[in-house]
Amino acid sequence: MMTNTHTTEPLRILRLIARLNIGGPAIQAIRLTAALNDERFKSLLVTGVVGQNEGDMRYLADQLGVEPVVIPTLGREIHWYDDVLTLIKLVRIMRQFKPDIIHTHTAKAGTLGRLAALAAGKSKKVHTFHGHVFSGYFSPWKTRLFIHIERFLAGRTDRIIAISARQKHDLCQVYAIAPEEKVTVVPLGLDLQPFAETSLQDFSSRPLFGLQPQHLVVTIAGRLVPIKNHKMFLQVAQKVAAEMEHARFLIVGEGELRAELEAHAQALGISDKVLFAGWHREMRPVYAASDIAVLTSLNEGTPVSLIEAMASARAVVTTEVGGVADFVEDGVDGFYVPSGDVDAMTARILQLARDASMRLKMGAHGREKVLQLFDFGRLQRDVENLYVHVSGQ
Repeated sequence: MMTNTHTTEPLRILRLIARLNIGGPAIQAIRLTAALNDERFKSLLVTGVVGQNEGDMRYLADQLGVEPVVIPTLGREIHWYDDVLTLIKLVRIMRQFKPDIIHTHTAKAGTLGRLAALAAGKSKKVHTFHGHVFSGYFSPWKTRLFIHIERFLAGRTDRIIAISARQKHDLCQVYAIAPEEKVTVVPLGLDLQPFAETSLQDFSSRPLFGLQPQHLVVTIAGRLVPIKNHKMFLQVAQKVAAEMEHARFLIVGEGELRAELEAHAQALGISDKVLFAGWHREMRPVYAASDIAVLTSLNEGTPVSLIEAMASARAVVTTEVGGVADFVEDGVDGFYVPSGDVDAMTARILQLARDASMRLKMGAHGREKVLQLFDFGRLQRDVENLYVHVSGQ
């Protein structure tokens, strides 16, 4: 329950994210900004620009009436000149807005935002790790550098949010970023109702993707970037297709690797069975067209694509990375396999493909679970209470 009895000025929240690209961090930043903008809170969203080939979620901000402040020099990549300009602009914005709390999301915004906050004034600092970059992203020396940077920043942050219990374990125990008492677990909160309305056996959206009712459709959704490991998905697709002629593989998303992945599908001899569908603003038809949803990532926080698939009552097969095992129970909602294990994932997909009753049972169980765990109302209450606690009101 909300304990704030604030009767004068609302708590001023400046929320910062590097870019509003398609994914959980942007969804959460936008929805929290929209929801926490009333007599108790005044929220300002500051963001950079999406990269080339990235899907842009500015449309969601427009739908919810959120008008972000855009800093053109703030983006995903490290550019020293642009980053210094961004730092200066952030300090100026913070001094003008005078936030009680500065809440940063994602690594790049977390670094620049907290450095700017140190220079700007006495605001409390909150940072959310939606994932981390300590595995699968960079060379060993660069990874060590980022770990030291995060430790420095954590020491100057009032509260750190992890989005799963396993992520908190990584931050506190594996990488020693921050002590246990400074890290609070706040799972994602999403609007899952549109997915919850998807029928267990309604495949009427398949013609949108050139798919037929008799096909067995295996879907992966996400950015076409190395960390998502789509090459593993294509290797699995080749093996599954060799066993099931009617299997089709739907890849939803865009990114820097699209041309390379299309060439890889061609080299594997499965280009006629793999459909590159690009970005889709409405994801409900994607999962409605699918039998099984897959994740092959090398590293994750809490993948929204799996949550949406489970809310659509689709069984999932995923690599055991990040916070996946905190909400996917192996053998109950779907299956998870070791990262990079093509044969294990192939076997699990074939097992589900050959057992429709198992798919339906797992899908129904997964839907019930994620609707409870990832409710947006719960997220809003958790964040409200955290802000009140951090601010001391």
